Amino acid sequence: MMLIFGLMLLLQTAACLDHFCKFDRPNTIKPCYAALGHKLNLQMKLNPQYQDLRLFKRLNNGSTLDVFSIKKNTEHKHESIRNRSEFSFDSMTLIINNVIKADSGTYRSMVVEMDMATLSELYVIVEAPIGSVEVSIICSSSGVMRVFCSSEGDQLLYSWTLNGDPLMDGNSSIDLDEGTDGNIICSVKNHVSHAQKTIRLEPCPAGANTATVTSSVTSSVTSAVTSSTQTSECMSVVFVLVWCFQLMVLLGLLGAFHIYMRHTSGEKQEDQKVRKRRFREGHEHTAEDS
Repeated sequence: MMLIFGLMLLLQTAACLDHFCKFDRPNTIKPCYAALGHKLNLQMKLNPQYQDLRLFKRLNNGSTLDVFSIKKNTEHKHESIRNRSEFSFDSMTLIINNVIKADSGTYRSMVVEMDMATLSELYVIVEAPIGSVEVSIICSSSGVMRVFCSSEGDQLLYSWTLNGDPLMDGNSSIDLDEGTDGNIICSVKNHVSHAQKTIRLEPCPAGANTATVTSSVTSSVTSAVTSSTQTSECMSVVFVLVWCFQLMVLLGLLGAFHIYMRHTSGEKQEDQKVRKRRFREGHEHTAEDS
């Protein structure tokens, strides 16, 4: 069972942190987000009969950088991605591992088929995923309980829930009445991840002016907004795969048990036949002697 849960965690980590950006609309620019330190997939026009394929990046000074190209089945990669990238011919995808901030920018894909060139652009934005969430509480002498939430990551958006009901304040801190109690949840998200922390609130002591800091919780990249995939779908696929694996193991065990029981039953029947035959032979010998 521990092996199965370990496999499930591995599948979640390996399969759900990929971010896909597709060059699927000619002459249009659309944003695509990638998680810092994770994997970015840049997919060209799917399986074209191409003669020439090139991927450029527009620099801040107006010039362009030849990031990747294929001509006559010969690949060329810029040194900035040479040791951390690979190209999949089946899906026409350039896979960049260990994404860095410098990978942000406007990319242009050019695919030449026969005498026609197809140009597509997209804007890649690299964001640091959420690392940990910390919640602290300050009870003031003015009768206000102030709850603070903080986290690492880029472009953070905060939301609060008290006892299952969402609160309107979307800032990193919120003021509550000093008598408030129950469970409060601070949720933090950006374009590449989300995480949350739940703590138990208790009414502030009378005349209190103290601060209580909760322990931090380490989060993981559990949600990604990309151009072609949603993490919820990825998670569903992972759990279906794990469920199928568990079912296969269970059916295998049942099948083995069934075979074992048939084999054991057959041996018992054979043993009973041998005993009966020996009994009859012994009885016949006794009758002949008498």
